[in-house]
Amino acid sequence: MVVQTELEDDEIDRIFHALAAATRRDILRRTIEREQSVSTLARDYDMSFAAVQKHVAVLEAAGLVVKRAEGRERLVRADPSMIARARALLDRFEAMWRSRVDRLDALLAEETEEEPTTTEGE
Repeated sequence: MVVQTELEDDEIDRIFHALAAATRRDILRRTIEREQSVSTLARDYDMSFAAVQKHVAVLEAAGLVVKRAEGRERLVRADPSMIARARALLDRFEAMWRSRVDRLDALLAEETEEEPTTTEGE
């Protein structure tokens, strides 16, 4: 099995768009815990069933959840592999920023070492 790690720009856009809404983040959290039907998910929100279906569709388009039919129900579960890929992207961003901060710290330390020291009475 080949594990894909790099995300395309359009995938990144869909992921961050999907995670931009609190309701979708909550649906993702709930479906990480366990697979749930769209009906069960919809009961906990003050919105129509159709609105919850649309939120699930955005998460599904981003690859963050997978939906499957079981009889008349549509069951939703989080896709840990896509979540891991998004996490890897964020880890790379964090490493890049930490590297920049480390370089800045080293540069500032060099400047401090190069400054002449003054003694009392001068």
